This record gives sequence, C-alpha cells and structure tokens, in this order.
Amino acid sequence: MMSQEQNDLITRTGASEPCGKLMRMYWQPAALVDELEGDRPVRPVRLLGENLVLFRDERGRYGLIDRHCAHRGADLAFGRLEHGGLRCAFHGWLFDASGQCLETPAEPRGSQLCANIRQRAYPVVERSGILWAYLGEGQPPAFPEIDGFIAPDSHTFAFKGRMACNWLQALEVGIDPAHASYLHRFFEDEDTSAAYGRQFRGASAGSELPMTKILREHDRPIINVEHTEYGLRLIALREIDAARTHVRVTNQLFPHGFVIPMSTEMTITQWHVPVDDENCYWYAIFTSYAAPVDKKKMRDQRLELYTLPDYVSRKNKANDYGFDSQEQRTSTYTGMGSDINVHDQWAVESMGAIQDRTREHLGQSDKAIVQYRRLLRQEIEKVSRGETPILVLDEGNARSIQGPATMDGIGPTQGWETFWMEVDVKRRRGAPWAAPVPNDIAPHVRHLTAAE
Repeated sequence: MMSQEQNDLITRTGASEPCGKLMRMYWQPAALVDELEGDRPVRPVRLLGENLVLFRDERGRYGLIDRHCAHRGADLAFGRLEHGGLRCAFHGWLFDASGQCLETPAEPRGSQLCANIRQRAYPVVERSGILWAYLGEGQPPAFPEIDGFIAPDSHTFAFKGRMACNWLQALEVGIDPAHASYLHRFFEDEDTSAAYGRQFRGASAGSELPMTKILREHDRPIINVEHTEYGLRLIALREIDAARTHVRVTNQLFPHGFVIPMSTEMTITQWHVPVDDENCYWYAIFTSYAAPVDKKKMRDQRLELYTLPDYVSRKNKANDYGFDSQEQRTSTYTGMGSDINVHDQWAVESMGAIQDRTREHLGQSDKAIVQYRRLLRQEIEKVSRGETPILVLDEGNARSIQGPATMDGIGPTQGWETFWMEVDVKRRRGAPWAAPVPNDIAPHVRHLTAAE
C-alpha cells in the first residue's frame, strides 16, 4: 500500500505536477495519421490535460496549437483551413502551424497587431502511422531506434483505443505477466492457423501448443524483472515439464509504454497516453518481422470493437462490457467475449477513474508493478533535481536503444536463458528489413548462419 500523496505523485500529469513535468520531456502520441485523412484535416486533441487542436495545412505541415483562439477564446477546432493556416470562424484571425498569427482581418488596414500575437504551439512529427507531439521545453529528444520506428511502413500498423481511467493503471495491466492466465483465460482452444491479428490465440513459438492452453494450465509463472537502459525487461516462466518451459519476454518502455510479442512474427509496442488524469488512450504499433502487415484486416478486426471518430469501445461500462453469465460459466473467464482489449478495459476501468492504491495489497506476482513504480518515482525525482531521466536521448545516442527483444515460445527448462535470445535474433536476421540485434543481447548469442 502507499499513501495518497505517493499515489498522486505517480498518477497526476498536469503541467505543474512532478509526473506531468516528467511526461513533457518525451514525445507523446497525439493522433493517428489516419485521423487527419479526408478533405478537412483538423482534429481537437486533449493531451496531458491540455486542450489543443491538430491540423495539417495546404503544404502538408502539421500544427498543434491551443484550441481556444488568442483573440477571445473561440474554438479553433471549428476553424477554416486556408491561406497557410487555421482561421478562427469568429473574427477570421489566422494562425500558422507554429502558432504565429498571420492575419487579424477585422482590424483596420495596416494594423500590425498580428505581429505580436502567437498561439501556444507544439512541434509535431509523423512516425509509423502516429503523429507525435512534444509538449516540453527546449529541444525535443531523439526517437530511440526501436523496431516499431525503423521498420518500413509496409511492416507496421498503428491503432488506438480510449479508456476511461488514469494512464498508470492502464499501463500496469500490460506489465503484469500473471493476469493473462486468468483475465484472458479461454476454456477451449481454437485453430491457431486462424489467429492472425489476435493476441494469445496463436501457437507458442517452437511448438504446436496454443497460447490459450499454456496460460490456462500453467497459471503460476515465475517472474524475473531486469532493469535496462530503456526501462524494464520482464521474463515469465511457465514450466511445462522437466524438459520444457514456456518463456515469455516482454519489456516496459519508459515512461508509459511496453513492448510485447503478439505472435511468432509480430510484436506490439504500446503507449498509454494521458488525455487527462481520468482518461487515456492506448496507441499501438504492430511490427512484422516476416510478411508485410495486412493493414486492412488488422483495421477491420479492430473496428468491430472500436467506434470512430473517438476510438471508443462498443463494449464499455454502460453496457457491462457485454457481460454474459452463461459465457462466463462455459467459455471465457470474464464472460465478456473473446477480445482481450475488452477484458483489460474492464479490469482497469473497474478500479475507478484513478485507482486508490492506499487500499491495495500486492503479492509476489506483482513484482514488475513494484519495480516500475520505484523506477517512476526515481525518474520523477531526477527531473525535480534538474537531471535528465532515462530514454531522453539526443541524436548521438539514439541508436543505443534498439529492439527491444521479445519472445514467446517453448524452450529447454535448462538453458532457457540463451534460448529466448537466439529465437529473437533468428527472427531478426530473417526479416526482409534491417531489424537490428539489440546491443544488450548480441554478446550472449552464438553466431547464427544465414540458413538458421
């Protein structure tokens, strides 16, 4: 358990809050590139508690500026895209992507009022299907060379979904290896050949065993947590028998992301981004090491659950997440259908808008949660002292963070420590794009031939 003061420290992300100052030192997902498609590329955005408007001008430049006009506060999300910027529909004041006021047409001819008017603005860059914004001060950091950022567009797919809860509890479900054996338990296994695009429904690498069977029958994993340059590495071990152990390697990517295996060919890199302190979006980049991603299939699968334009789940608190008591008795552990995003959403939203951690009781299976909270507090304190937190990189050291390595497979009970690294490296060296071998595992893996 923790005090209310400690809980507030690690959950609240307003501009004046210690955790909010930490978050503003990193690029934040602001929207999917897809959201600015169409004949009017303008979207309201609420990010880290700030009300903003995102737009793309006629020259293709992205702007992210205060949503309320600097003149008299009208809503720029209803503005007109013209003449090199976004024009307020109230009096016609025009702002460019940098926030500079270009015109104040209602003023007398020759007025220079606009020269001294600037709307607060933040830089925006496009990366792997997501538009990223930097809400901090000074020079933005470099992007680490993780797989989701350096893979070609053909081998990545981006999507998002909204959750009605604080960002931290949404993140913590993703770094909890034990919950999958319960929350995502299916009482019957499916044909693993039909698992494309669906997490925990395929076969584990190196075997024909469905992940559903492994999670269901081996529900007491041994969990190892390692500190890394980018955050944490989590290794969950489920012993199948004396000779075989299921190994699942995932990663916490600081400050609010994780990298997990989706299948033998694909990983998910996912961030949990505060809309404000009581709502968040998850943004995910799906990265393939084999064939190009079937983006239409991936998108269509997810639009069965999420509604546009706000990417809100059709199954939610208002309809009890589709809960069916007969299904809970016979088919799934939750009774909430087969989409694990619904299971996760129920779990984290049911805790309340901001989880009251003064009442929780953690166990051994929560060791990754404990380690992450310590890391988060440590990095918040660094920022308060004027120091640089982890993963705030410059161009000179951006390449130091690669991968990170993931794996989900059946390996030897004796020797799993290097087995998982070899599986990850083999996949990388067989990829049709230049997937780098992460520096932290390269020295531990024997040389693999091209045939291997």
